[in-house]
Amino acid sequence: MELMWLSVLLLWPLLCGIGDSGTEMEEGLSRELLESAREREFFEWMKGVRRKIHQHPELGFEEHKTSQLIRAELDSLEIGYQWPVAKTGVVASIGSGAQPTFALRADMDALPLQELVDWEYKSKIDGKMHACGHDSHVAMLLGAAKLLQARRSMLKGTVKLVFQPGEEGYAGAYHMLKEGALEDVKGMLGLHVIPTVPTGGIASRAGPLLAGVGLFSVTIRGKGGHAANPHMTKDPVLAAAFAILALQQIVSRETDPLEAGVVTVGLVDGGQARDLIPESLEIGGTFRSLTSQGLLYLQHRIKEVIETQATVHGCEAAVDFMEERGMPHPVMVNDETLYEHANKVGEILVGKPNVELLPITMGAEDFSFYTKKFPAVMFTVGIKNETLKSDYALHSPYFFVDEEAFPVGAAFYAAVAISYLDRHAVESETHSIL
Repeated sequence: MELMWLSVLLLWPLLCGIGDSGTEMEEGLSRELLESAREREFFEWMKGVRRKIHQHPELGFEEHKTSQLIRAELDSLEIGYQWPVAKTGVVASIGSGAQPTFALRADMDALPLQELVDWEYKSKIDGKMHACGHDSHVAMLLGAAKLLQARRSMLKGTVKLVFQPGEEGYAGAYHMLKEGALEDVKGMLGLHVIPTVPTGGIASRAGPLLAGVGLFSVTIRGKGGHAANPHMTKDPVLAAAFAILALQQIVSRETDPLEAGVVTVGLVDGGQARDLIPESLEIGGTFRSLTSQGLLYLQHRIKEVIETQATVHGCEAAVDFMEERGMPHPVMVNDETLYEHANKVGEILVGKPNVELLPITMGAEDFSFYTKKFPAVMFTVGIKNETLKSDYALHSPYFFVDEEAFPVGAAFYAAVAISYLDRHAVESETHSIL
């Protein structure tokens, strides 16, 4: 007992250092990181990286040139990495190689969308565009890599840089985890640009942030024929129409009004002539919930409703929930402790007035797979600048990014990682002595 109290007395200055002096160190470091990222040469380099990626967008698991560019930049910074992970992904490491290990994540795939923004660095690939800011995420994470590598001797553990493919509907995070490249990770931060927060601000919240999401694709088969003889057919169009209407009642009549839920049919494809009843028809859509139980219930009822309506109309229905693509995604829940830590770093970095509480939405992100595996948190970095017209919604063909946000993103990535390692290394030393 005396030895234990002696240890506590000896450690008391160290434990106190986690408070006042630790905060002072974090403040100084955060300012230094942001100043470094704002230096002209550094900033221009990040913009150049982003613009190269923006001009050559690649869809999920096809990010070969993007991955090559990332590896080339890591090579120039003399940062080691593992590749390929989940086909095109890259996982780099900076630090001692010992625990604790903290990860920083950026997704890197584009969308099948035609860019309608007329600017010097617009997409050169028809029908493909970085309309969700993943090019910016890569640029900011490479910026963080440069900041961290310059300070690698002060890292009290290891930082992993996760460049992830296939976020847009391909569950790239699920595949990154499946390949085991992140087994030693104790915590993770992801960043996403957002056009509703002013440039340079940040926003997030603890707990549930984004919905769990599933997709469904349905083929309804009947018996085709001439529209003048409907009695000789089994009409899949009628079956689909009744199914679509019935699906709307799952949320309006079966779900607690105080619980969020979405069932949306966004695709109907069938028929080739106005006077012919087709043999088959396809419908597709999405379902979303803020609880795992709600998500499973919606999935069960969607299948039941569609199959029953098809049977009533003499047809057959095949319902595919795309589980081979990692669907459905779980609800994205930010770890509360990690949120508090990162939020405090953000307040130091950009000032408390520039840190917002992000509203919960029914959008979705495969970052949720990480939040199920280990403590993880996603923050957003504001890019809203009405003068630049960088206030268009994500996934819009007019989506535009205010690149002035990049230094904040890069510094925030790095500051959260360094301070996480510092605090957990002190805690580990304290526990081992006690």
